[in-house]
Amino acid sequence: MNHNPVYLALDLPRLDAAEALARKVAGHIGGIKLGLEFFCAHGHHGVLEMHKVGLPIFLDLKLHDIPNTVASAMQAIHVLEPAIVTVHAAGGRAMMEDAKAAAGERCKVVAVTVLTSLDESDLAATGVGGNPHDQALRLADLAHSAGLDGIVCSGHEVAGVRKQWKDGFFVVPGLRPSNGKASGDQKRTVTPREARDAGASVLVVGRPISRAEDPLAAAIAIEATL
Repeated sequence: MNHNPVYLALDLPRLDAAEALARKVAGHIGGIKLGLEFFCAHGHHGVLEMHKVGLPIFLDLKLHDIPNTVASAMQAIHVLEPAIVTVHAAGGRAMMEDAKAAAGERCKVVAVTVLTSLDESDLAATGVGGNPHDQALRLADLAHSAGLDGIVCSGHEVAGVRKQWKDGFFVVPGLRPSNGKASGDQKRTVTPREARDAGASVLVVGRPISRAEDPLAAAIAIEATL
C-alpha cells in the first residue's frame, strides 16, 4: 500500500465530481475510501471508474448479515479488487471467518467495532453495557480470533487495541485537523497526527478535504502534519 496513510472518503453524489476531486489530491493521499452512499449510487461501475485514479480502493461497505450472505457478497466484489473491505464485528465470529475466507488474497478485511457517531449513552440504548472503549476492545478480540486483518475504531481506542494486537491493521475514521471547526455527526474525534501516533495504519479523512474551499491545500496541510 502507498506509504501515505490518508484515505480520502469520497461520498459525492456525482461520479465525475468524485473522480475529479480524487485526481486533484491524488499526490497527497494514500488511497480512496468509497462508502455505502457511493456504492449504492454508482455500484461496480463507479468503483471501476475510481480505480483509474491509480490509488488503492477501500470499500467501506460494513457488511453485516448471516455468514453465507456476507461470504457471497465478498465473492461478488472480487472483480473490484479492493485493498480493504469492512464488515461489522457485531456480526459474530462465524460471519467474520467466512468473510475473510471469501475475500481476495490481497484484500484486507477489517471489522467495524463501535461507530464514531456513537457514545456511551447510544450504546446503552442498544442494550450494550460499558463505554465505547471497552466495547471496541471486546470486538477487537473477537475480530482477531476470527482471523481478520484488523479493525476500524476511533482514535481514542486505537492505542489500547494495539497493545493487545501488535501486528493488527487499524483504520481510524472521524478525524478532524487541529484547525477543524465542526465535527459534524462524529462524537469521538482526534487529529490525524494523534491517530497516527497512537498506532493507526489508515487515516480516513472526508469532509476536512472534500468540503474544504481548497481541497488540494487541505490535503497538503494534513499530509504535512504526518
